Amino acid sequence: MTDWLSVCRAAVEDVERVLEELPTRVEREPVVGAGLGGDDTTAIDQAAEDAIVARFRDLDVTIVSEEVGRLGDGATVVVVDPIDGSINAKRGIPFFSISIAVAEGETMDDVFLGFVHDFGTGEEWVGRRGEGAWLNGAPIGALRPKETIDLLFFEATRTELIARDAPRMVGVADRLRVMGSLALSLCHLAAGRADAVVSLKGARSVDIAAAQLLVREVDVAIDLFDVNDPFGAAPLDLEGRSRVAAAATPELVQRLAAALSG
Repeated sequence: MTDWLSVCRAAVEDVERVLEELPTRVEREPVVGAGLGGDDTTAIDQAAEDAIVARFRDLDVTIVSEEVGRLGDGATVVVVDPIDGSINAKRGIPFFSISIAVAEGETMDDVFLGFVHDFGTGEEWVGRRGEGAWLNGAPIGALRPKETIDLLFFEATRTELIARDAPRMVGVADRLRVMGSLALSLCHLAAGRADAVVSLKGARSVDIAAAQLLVREVDVAIDLFDVNDPFGAAPLDLEGRSRVAAAATPELVQRLAAALSG
C-alpha cells in the first residue's frame, strides 16, 4: 500500500530543490508556454510540475495538474498544483504552497487525502477523509471561524475584480485580506485564522481539491456557487470552473454568494 503522505513530503523536497535552482524572479518569471488550464506557464511553474510528475509517474495514478493537464490512467487520481500562489513564488513573497489531493475517483467526495505545504512558513496541512485535519501533526478544528465575518480573505484577484466586489462586502465582512494562495487561505480558514474565503473568479479542482478536504473535515461550509450541483460532485478536472465561498456556516456561505452574485 502506498504511503501517500510520505510521497507528498518527498514532493515538497523536489519543489524545494527547484526553488533553490531558480532563486530569483529573473530565473522564475520567464514565460515558457501555456498550460492546459489556460494560464501562462512560467519557468518556475514548469520546473515544479516536471519534478512532481517525475515523483508520481512510477505509481499507478492518473495525474491532474495545471500545466500538463491529465496524465496516466491509474485508478488513483492525484490532483496537483505544484505552485499555488505562483505570483508570490516568482516574486519571492513567502506565501505560496504545493497542493496535492489523492482520490479514489473523479469527484471532490472521492478525495481521501489533502496535503498542502506552505513554503514560506514550512507549515504542513493534512486532511484525511472521515478522520480529521491537522497542522504540523496537531489536530485543528477546535478553534472555528467566527459566525460574524471579522476577517475575509479574497483570492483569485485582479484590481478590477477587487474594485467590483469589495464594495459588495460592506455590511457582510469587517476586514479584508488578499493573500495570493487559495489553497493556503482555505487552510487558514479551517484553522480559524480567517472567518471566510471567497474566490473572485472561477477556481478549478487543482486550486481547491486538497484544501477543501481540510475545510470539510472541520465542518466548515464551502460551496461552488456558480454551479448547481452539490459541492462533493464537482469533478477533478481542469474544465470545471466556479467561484468559491467558504465560511463557518452554510448560511454565511449563501450570504457571501448572494452578495457577490448581485
